[in-house]
Amino acid sequence: MVRRAGTTLKDPTMMPLPVPPEALRLGPLKEGAFTSRLHSERVASWLGLLLGVTFTLCMLTGLWSHFVQHPPSWFTVPAHPSWLYRVTQGVHVTTGLAAVPLLLAKLFTVYPKLFEWPPAKNLRHATERGVLLLLVGGSVLQLATGVMNIFQWYAFGFFFTTVHYWSAWVVIGALTVHVGSKIAVARRGLSKQSLVDDPEPVGGGMSRRGFLTTTGVASGAVVLATVGQTVSPLSGLSVLAPRRPGDGPQGLPVNKTARAAGTQVVEGYQLTVVGASGRTPVMLTLADLQGMPQHTVHLPITCVEGWSAGATWTGVRLRDVLALVGSDGHRPTRVASLQARGHYRSSIVTSGHSRDDLTLLALGLNGEQLHADHGYPLRLIAPNRPGVMQTKWVNQVEVL
Repeated sequence: MVRRAGTTLKDPTMMPLPVPPEALRLGPLKEGAFTSRLHSERVASWLGLLLGVTFTLCMLTGLWSHFVQHPPSWFTVPAHPSWLYRVTQGVHVTTGLAAVPLLLAKLFTVYPKLFEWPPAKNLRHATERGVLLLLVGGSVLQLATGVMNIFQWYAFGFFFTTVHYWSAWVVIGALTVHVGSKIAVARRGLSKQSLVDDPEPVGGGMSRRGFLTTTGVASGAVVLATVGQTVSPLSGLSVLAPRRPGDGPQGLPVNKTARAAGTQVVEGYQLTVVGASGRTPVMLTLADLQGMPQHTVHLPITCVEGWSAGATWTGVRLRDVLALVGSDGHRPTRVASLQARGHYRSSIVTSGHSRDDLTLLALGLNGEQLHADHGYPLRLIAPNRPGVMQTKWVNQVEVL
């Protein structure tokens, strides 16, 4: 392209698009259609800041949870501290729930922007609005399906884990672009100068400060009504928590019962232990397992839905069982269940866990024989693992 002296090239993304006719400006498109004092830059900026904090914590702990359940080749799940997953998943679910009132308030504050005139001023503005659509749609999808998962209400026709994970990346990308494009606006809205330029109006109606306070109280109330499923001392206040410590047989909540899993332990139960290729499998009866050295550990059970509870488990160490087929635990081990179907009927135990003193094939819970709903006759319990990976109704251990 040849440019004449004294001329400058214009940014094509900033060139104005054709303006729609004024006759289209009806209802909410009319100038001055939104007069509420709550549709302000300052309120939107503060809500955006609070959402940014909660979303960041929720997304980081959510990614951690996904990598723990589906570890990529470069990631090794640590066995210690044994309570780490309990904390990270508790933070994940708590911040996700806290974000619901914040997001609703934010959408209320900025929804007049949906009716901006013209709808697209230039290509850059149109791109920003497209990214905003992805951000809002992805955020609503994340929080709505997350809440449904907490209550195990799978009304949608897709696998929650996959959609939740990939839509999180869409939100992360859209949020990064949106923050980059609005950083100057947010900085202005959060500054003290904004109070001078746009002071609180005098008169009736809710003030901006009152609106922010009410939103904060609503977010805190949601947290208080649910966090008891993770923080035991607050369980009495958490009236909306679907599961709390102390619920369920033997004082421990249950996600999937033996009946729901379709498991049935018949006479002559045996655990099959499969070693390296060429070795003869070892068959262990329940009496054989009870005759091996027994160990007792105190470990939490933590589910992806956010609830967790500490418990005392008794059983044989996984490494002692692996030693029967000549394995030192350095290879990954697959632990399989009597459960016939399901995404989590088996799990992989890496060497760091299989060699750990706290990793058991448990026969007892809280001083009693395992209840059927907790995995009788045998279940896996290991430190710092999600509940879905603590395989119940174990009937096979295989060295990979």
